[in-house]
Amino acid sequence: MVIFLIFFENRPFAYNKKILVILSTVAMCLCMLMPFRLEYGYTFDLRYIPFLLVALFGGFRCSFPLYVALIVCRLYVGGEGVLPAILFASSIFIAAPLYSRRFRGLAPKRRIAGAAAAAFVTMLWYLITLIIVIEQVDGTFWLLAGHALATYTLFMTIAMMLIEKIIANVHYRDRVLQSERLNVVSELAASVSHEIRNPLTVTSGFLQLLSKSETMTEKERGYIKLSLEELKRAEKIVSDYLSFAKPQSQNMVYADLSEDLEYTTNIILPYAMIYDVEVESYYDNSLSTNYDQHQIQQCLINLYKNAIESMKEKGGGKLIIHISEHKGSIVIRIEDTGVGMDKEELSRLGKPYYSTKQEGTGLGMLMVYSTINKLKGRIEVDSKKGQGTVFRLFIPAA
Repeated sequence: MVIFLIFFENRPFAYNKKILVILSTVAMCLCMLMPFRLEYGYTFDLRYIPFLLVALFGGFRCSFPLYVALIVCRLYVGGEGVLPAILFASSIFIAAPLYSRRFRGLAPKRRIAGAAAAAFVTMLWYLITLIIVIEQVDGTFWLLAGHALATYTLFMTIAMMLIEKIIANVHYRDRVLQSERLNVVSELAASVSHEIRNPLTVTSGFLQLLSKSETMTEKERGYIKLSLEELKRAEKIVSDYLSFAKPQSQNMVYADLSEDLEYTTNIILPYAMIYDVEVESYYDNSLSTNYDQHQIQQCLINLYKNAIESMKEKGGGKLIIHISEHKGSIVIRIEDTGVGMDKEELSRLGKPYYSTKQEGTGLGMLMVYSTINKLKGRIEVDSKKGQGTVFRLFIPAA
């Protein structure tokens, strides 16, 4: 854990995964090569702590290298009980990863309890197989068995507490960095956008006057028309930047988002029909909060638009919008059946000028993260390549 934190924490996700598997394999092999040799004639080690951690967090694919290394290392150590040890390792390799998907979905405290329970059951199963092999056991064996169960459970609990603390620190650091990034963008938007808008408005006015001139040729009128269209596009970009600024007092409301859901759904329906996307919306919320109505509506429209465009390549699909409440927060759930994203793409969501679309600027998603951040909320994203994406926006009720 310490080696990973010092040298590898900031590497890309896929690279980190391999490093974690390698470090866990080394830790497991060291446990086997240097076990506790007890005066009663037994040997004891903690090989299944790193094995279980990788199996629970990574599933079959990540635990397979550890399974192979465990067998090779056990054959190298030799001695009595090689075959039972390999058979036992095989049973753990088959059983533990089956719990992986459910385990990763648990809350941090439940993950700690789940991992401790897995360690306890593993050691209990090992002791049962040992009793079958030994046939006759005495009081010393039962004493050592109790200590073994307690040791495995305690060590796994300590390891999981450290891991969960590391995960929490990483998430907190990411939130702080994202918040600082959004604050910089907000300040820049507020100070620059108004200054740019004024000359754009003046230029647009004079071009419109010029277009009415009787001495102007059709070719020149075409040039002016193109210029006006580009000015409109520039004004739209400025408006997008203004959405990063602080909430405007004239747009502030205290509401439950029901009107915003209806308004934004009606706005996006024609766009969805073009790409053969079916839109379903549900409302089940009694909580209210203070928010900038314009920014929230723009935030929802950006997410709807992204979802619809992700289904364009698949020839259509379904967009589900659901507003509900959970533990004092309003939850906006937006689910699509589009192309989805991999973990590398997910990790970069909300960063300036990053977009999964070839023609995208990333400002739309940045605006979404900025808006929710200002409301002291959070965003959770689940996505799988080729299967779709689910956005969950948690907004604390006022």
